[in-house]
Amino acid sequence: MATQSHYDWRRDKDGLGVWEHRGKVAVAGVGHSPVDRRWDGVSMDKTLGAYTILACQKAMDEAGVTPDRIDGIVCCDSHIAGASGGSASQWAPRPYFDPPYNTEYGLTLINAAWLIKEMNLTNVKYAPSNVPNISEMVGLASQAVGDGMCNTCLMIYPTGNLEGRYRRGGENADDYARGARQWTVPWGNHGGNDFINIFPHNQYCLKYGGHHDDLAPFVINQHRNGQLTPRGFNASNGIPQLTAEAYVNSRYILNPLRIWDCDRPVNASAAYLFTTAERARDMKQPPVYVLNHSQHNFKQRTTQPDLDEIEAWTDRAAKRMYEGAGLGPADVDIFNPYDGYATMAQFFLEGFQWHGVKRGDAFAFYADDIRVEGPHPLCSSGGNLGNGRTRTAMYTDSIEQLRGTAGKRQVTVRAETALAAFTTPSSGGWIMFGKYPS
Repeated sequence: MATQSHYDWRRDKDGLGVWEHRGKVAVAGVGHSPVDRRWDGVSMDKTLGAYTILACQKAMDEAGVTPDRIDGIVCCDSHIAGASGGSASQWAPRPYFDPPYNTEYGLTLINAAWLIKEMNLTNVKYAPSNVPNISEMVGLASQAVGDGMCNTCLMIYPTGNLEGRYRRGGENADDYARGARQWTVPWGNHGGNDFINIFPHNQYCLKYGGHHDDLAPFVINQHRNGQLTPRGFNASNGIPQLTAEAYVNSRYILNPLRIWDCDRPVNASAAYLFTTAERARDMKQPPVYVLNHSQHNFKQRTTQPDLDEIEAWTDRAAKRMYEGAGLGPADVDIFNPYDGYATMAQFFLEGFQWHGVKRGDAFAFYADDIRVEGPHPLCSSGGNLGNGRTRTAMYTDSIEQLRGTAGKRQVTVRAETALAAFTTPSSGGWIMFGKYPS
């Protein structure tokens, strides 16, 4: 079985030119499990393993592919809560479950070996190790198919969540910021640390004007799009539509970051079936072609990046994506940037110059018509804010928009290309989809 532990497959350098497999790789199937707030630690039909098998079966069924045709598995073996996440010390072992549940695999963790065994995927020849998060997994699966490492690849992304404070186990539960942490997380760990000094009260708003409340139209629209996504957490759990009043009066998590600026951790799994463009044409669904993928891991000068660095990073990420796809800003119809923190989105919007947005224009753009029915359907997926922290909404919506199967979220403008990501300005990756191979 072919494995991969190095990263020379990445397109993480400037000036690489058009991707050599542009239009030769396609997504032919998508599958999602239900989305729960947490796994209760007991229900065996709601474990991350059960949800992953369900998602894989749905992706194969959608494509019309049987298990014997799967020859590649790209699976993230993290539950995304992190090694010190949740009630970390209580996650394992679980002696009250009979074998084979004598490890976390199948419960809160999934890896390729477990999935191959449980689903009887006997023809898998490619199952790389050290698989990163979904921002790079979509690129890895695309590159593996393009390079001939496999022909029909299931890419699986499980997102786990248990009782307890999310990512507050281990050293994150300590009352002290020890060692180098005194410089990076002196007030305690939080994913929004990177952005509190840059946006909105400080660097961004001082340079361009505006204030935090100008984020409201974007965040509210994300929740609206989430309500139009039946599989998402908000829609499937009856979460009320967020209002402007509720947003501006919501409590701070880490001033100026409000609770509604943050996504909601959930327990779910999703699967995507990547294959060659030639094979995809004979499958059940219209293929959605991969036009480019890219990754980045930019180095910052100090413990916290500043506005100039973040804008330079997103400029470079945009240049890599457009160059690799042979496209420009005016060619992108669907734009699904990452929104795990609402304060990040404007950096991507302005860096990629979608619909002509330049630096400092984001607030005015948010205040325009960004609904899916309007002329500027920004983040038609609803992202993580509208669906929960699955990190998959952006990819699935992009595929559905190009297929014309997005239902109530279907945009009314042209939908022939789509750009999607789970990424921060400093690290992550992007993928460009096309309705047509060229």
